[in-house]
Amino acid sequence: MPSPQHPALSVDGLAPDVKLFDSHAHLVADDQSRYPRNPMKRSPNAPPRLPGVVGLPGGAHGPNPINEVPDVLRMLPWMKAAHVEGAVAVQKRMVYRYDNSYILDSSDAYPQIFSAVVILDAEDEGTPALVRSYIEKHDLAGVRLFGGREADGTMPWLDSPRALQTWAVANEYGIVMDIEVLAAGGGGPSVPAIVELAKRFVNLRVVLDHMLEPEIEDENYGFDARYAPLATVPNIFFKFTSINLDIYRETSTPAHEVLRAAVNMFGADRIMWGSDIGTSSGTYKDMVQRMLDATILLTPEERHAVLYETGKRVFVKDGAPA
Repeated sequence: MPSPQHPALSVDGLAPDVKLFDSHAHLVADDQSRYPRNPMKRSPNAPPRLPGVVGLPGGAHGPNPINEVPDVLRMLPWMKAAHVEGAVAVQKRMVYRYDNSYILDSSDAYPQIFSAVVILDAEDEGTPALVRSYIEKHDLAGVRLFGGREADGTMPWLDSPRALQTWAVANEYGIVMDIEVLAAGGGGPSVPAIVELAKRFVNLRVVLDHMLEPEIEDENYGFDARYAPLATVPNIFFKFTSINLDIYRETSTPAHEVLRAAVNMFGADRIMWGSDIGTSSGTYKDMVQRMLDATILLTPEERHAVLYETGKRVFVKDGAPA
């Protein structure tokens, strides 16, 4: 239960001073003629998802989950109704692969609302030049690289010679390098490489999606000694998203206690909320409410940082997309 010092918030009754910034929204176009979809299968090394996570039927959210299509013209009123001031539009690789047209067109059309994060192939020789072009032509906020994934959770492409060229371009312009680790047992095995890269490229911000999905069996909900080095590097940040909330719901783990543990380890100024709309199930309003519920053990200052300030500071420059 929430304490008197930190009352629960309702999306329908938010005070004007409670602001939200969504650091992880996967836009998907209704217009499939202009933006054709090219779905892809999950990696064979990706771990299985629990029923009820990332839109899969079953589990605590039931057999018929709501999986809404977040076209940009649909997202705008959803965001306004939920008091969300801005969002990071993250390319949806499972729908569009490396064709970032819709993300870039949407952020170009609404530059005061959406900041673009594209997804590109870490091992493609054209990726560094393409990132530079996107930055100069579209005011790109960040890049999310993908490549082969090993069964043990390591990502050999993360610091490969070709990937390092893209890291260097991102560092030159001071944009975000957004990283997802999806592996059985969480992202712990990749922590040493991530720490080394963040220390090497100090002009960019490294943002780790879904808190690197730590195992949650121990008393600190997976934020163990393997994750401690991340807390010492000031340009590493974390997204706490609906994927995390789904996992906690499906495993009967108290999300508010996990968020409290994460803030204790990393600080509220390093953690940001992301809806994961377009992948996770539920209405946008529900996603916002679930995150509000998870903040009941935070102070008002910590809650403001996690819900708004950290994400905006990391992804937005001078009140407009970086």
